[in-house]
Amino acid sequence: MDAAERRATVLKTVVEEYVRTAAPVASQTVTESRDLGVSSATVRNDMTQLEREGFLAQPHTSAGRIPTDQGYRYFVDHFTAAGGLPVGQRRAVADFFATTHRALEDLLHETSQLLANLTSHAAVVVGPDADVVRVRTAQLVLIEPGTVLAVVVLGNGTVEREVLRSDLDGDDVARASAAFDAALRDQTLAATNAAHRTGDVDVDALLAQAIGAVATRAKQVSDHLYVGGVSRLAAEQDAFTTTATTARLLEMLEEQVVVVSLVRDLLDHGVNVSIGSENDVDELRDCSIVLAPYQVEGTLAGTVGVLGPTRMDYAQALAAVAAVSQQLGRLLLPPS
Repeated sequence: MDAAERRATVLKTVVEEYVRTAAPVASQTVTESRDLGVSSATVRNDMTQLEREGFLAQPHTSAGRIPTDQGYRYFVDHFTAAGGLPVGQRRAVADFFATTHRALEDLLHETSQLLANLTSHAAVVVGPDADVVRVRTAQLVLIEPGTVLAVVVLGNGTVEREVLRSDLDGDDVARASAAFDAALRDQTLAATNAAHRTGDVDVDALLAQAIGAVATRAKQVSDHLYVGGVSRLAAEQDAFTTTATTARLLEMLEEQVVVVSLVRDLLDHGVNVSIGSENDVDELRDCSIVLAPYQVEGTLAGTVGVLGPTRMDYAQALAAVAAVSQQLGRLLLPPS
């Protein structure tokens, strides 16, 4: 291989070794792990050149090298072609989505936990936009005098429930239920049809209450950020520049609107991996974010992602978010 190709291989090796060991990588380690056909001295010169070009850094005079943000970026752009998860993890993802029958909010929270377990990093899921989640059926049920249960079955089979107050009797609740189903069936959560009225003031009041509850619920889900594996940030604090980084990250994750806006902005700019200093938010300058959108019927619905130190296994993180986003999008599809 020529010198440029060899230096790229040296950089790749340093990144992979540093991700695996968290220790600066020496030229001898690179020489022993790759058949480059050159001496350790030549590899050392290559590493010096990579340092001059900003791809590697030397934390101590006599230490080996570690990747810089620029080095990680080159690695992600050139050495993380789309790949799949190991068989065991693929099976875990498939089994999770094949057996889940949770309400939508619970599903998204559990999905963030699944992704955190797959990657050993904190994971985020941005709820689907209410414009893409369709309703299969809707009904109102009188469960006791004064109490009505609104039940909405979404296209993926998940069930949303809201308890309403009403003094209507069983017959009037049944009339409201028929209008409720007509207003929501085959509609997205955001596109309920308020034109379905019965003409009875009291019945229509219950109908309006039920539709309003569904709209409120849809907004809560679509604007919400679901975070899994927060404790992993504390476990990874040695990978950050300072111990204060973890505290700042936890505070930022509580600012859900900020994080959702950040994630959407990155995807709008075509970014699915943002590394360290590439992040505009100060709290993320020691972190990397790996994202993948999930789609429903070809429309962007939401996002799944992984948040962790720049020293992460990017290939594995990319494979994990791709697999989870694909399965989540399929699950949210309405029945054919």
